[in-house]
This record gives sequence, C-alpha cells and structure tokens, in this order.
Amino acid sequence: MDRVDLALMRVLEKDARISFTELAERLGLSKTPVWKRVKALEAEGVITDYIARLDPKELGFGLEAFIAVTIDFKAAEEFEAAVLAHPSVWRCHAMTGDADYSLHVLARDMEDMDRLIRREIARLPGVDRTKSSVITRAVKRGQSLAELAERR
Repeated sequence: MDRVDLALMRVLEKDARISFTELAERLGLSKTPVWKRVKALEAEGVITDYIARLDPKELGFGLEAFIAVTIDFKAAEEFEAAVLAHPSVWRCHAMTGDADYSLHVLARDMEDMDRLIRREIARLPGVDRTKSSVITRAVKRGQSLAELAERR
C-alpha cells in the first residue's frame, strides 16, 4: 500500500459515492489505474463496505448508551448469537478488563432505555451484570483510518 492508495482511501472515506472519474481527477491519475487500485483494495479486504451513515436522532433515537456486560462464559456463543439478532444493539465488542463485552445501543428515550436494559439486555443468555453509561454528546466521530495508517 503506497501513498496513492492512502490518498484514495481518504477520499472514499469522506465520499464513497464519488465517481471513478472524479476520484481520478482528485488524485491526478487516469480513471483506469484508479479503478484497478480500488478493485485491488476491495480484493485484499482493505475496503470492506460502502455505506450510508444515518443520524440516529433523525430516526427517532434520542439516546445512545454503552453497556458493559459481564457474562458466564459457558453461554458466550448463545450471548453473541442473541446480540447479533437484537435490533437495538448497534455495535458489540468483546473486551478485556472488568467487562466481557461493550454494547452500543440506541433507544427512543430514557423510558425506552430502561426497558431495553432491564427487560432485554439483562435477560440475554449468560448475562451476570450490566453497567450502563448514557452518551451525552459526541466529541469525535469517524477518525479517518487512512490518515491513521499514514501516521504509523
């Protein structure tokens, strides 16, 4: 991966809908080499998706929270399967430290969040304990991975 690939990825991170023609113009290359580079990055698994980012608040989700979850590891597979199927769990990460998993969840309001935690998350297979932290505001979203890779 060279600096052209990193520049290409920086542009795609900001605008995945950009045409190959415009992308080539921004990079000072012709369309065919840019297309080949993008296809190679996709084939290598560096570029994994092209997605639209949606605003949770505009979709009616007024609250976001991180829920630290400690489980009985005998039920780890069942827990992970339940999390994958749960519509309110936006993201889930296995963790080291005090908790086994961190769930990023969305809810309409505090009443909805309370119901989600008490009646759903706490009752997932193997859950021993939960600890919730409501997000009050985002300070930083979406660091460019291409920029991060350039710095190493």
